[in-house]
Amino acid sequence: MNDTDRAQRYYYTFACREEEEALSRMEQRALFGETATPDGGLLSCRPFPPGRSPFIRERLDVRYEADTLEQLAARIEGLPTEGRTFKISCIKNRAAPDYAQQRLIERRLGAVIRGKADMRQPELLFGVVQAQAGGSWLFGVLQQHESVWLRHQAKPRSYSTALSTRTARAVVNIALPYSGQELAGKRLYDPCCGMGTVLIEALSMGIPAAGSDLNPLAVMGARANLAHFGYQETIRVQDIAEVEGSYDAVVVDLPYNLCSVSPLEEQQRILEQARRLSRRAVLVTTEEIEELVLAAGFTVQDSCQIPKGKLVRKVLLCR
Repeated sequence: MNDTDRAQRYYYTFACREEEEALSRMEQRALFGETATPDGGLLSCRPFPPGRSPFIRERLDVRYEADTLEQLAARIEGLPTEGRTFKISCIKNRAAPDYAQQRLIERRLGAVIRGKADMRQPELLFGVVQAQAGGSWLFGVLQQHESVWLRHQAKPRSYSTALSTRTARAVVNIALPYSGQELAGKRLYDPCCGMGTVLIEALSMGIPAAGSDLNPLAVMGARANLAHFGYQETIRVQDIAEVEGSYDAVVVDLPYNLCSVSPLEEQQRILEQARRLSRRAVLVTTEEIEELVLAAGFTVQDSCQIPKGKLVRKVLLCR
């Protein structure tokens, strides 16, 4: 029977490069309040669209749970597909059986479902996973991510030192870790927007975002990039001190630290103005700025490092 008496749960798996592991875990902490288990998955009551994160590989909307595969097969026996074709996929985590066993599991469960299987273009995609070695088996509808950020790599204008689209997308999620109705009305500001990488990722998620930069050439480039992807222009040549209003989050990628030496006083001023605009900020820097953060009225809630060759960026979540 369907586990209708249990709150809806979701099982997530993740994929990232080795150098992105710390950022992925920081994003997980922001989104779910915890990180994946040693088996590589995370079970949560929080529904988060897989396509929002560059690191979520898939999400299983759990409908059935059982201690053994035989019990699971009995539970889903006769599951209707309402005339739609279906496919069952074993979710790969560190507890997953070998390839041959995965195919046996898929065939065993597929045999008890009422409907026609289609391995190539199914209308319904089901997933099955043993969340942890020796643990229970989970079954439900499987949602796989759409790598929207990959298209954004083809920006017509770019800096060699700019954040990658994957990093920018994760930073936006850390800044505003909401989905569905929680996200409604939330606004983000990027006062050192450069070529608009962060703004593009935020806008592609449906988050109202605006930005500014002191460099007119950067603003021209950012406007061209936003227009290239069909997003409304939201950028001005403006100093952060001239920005008015309040925002739910501010993302500050300190370009001064990457392109030229910036006096501590200038960095302090930027952070103080960021605190004026929002009670929540994500800062990206290559320097030790924790003392400046405290002096600006923020406290560091979480942090990680992202190595890229000899360059090591720090990401700080501040409140």
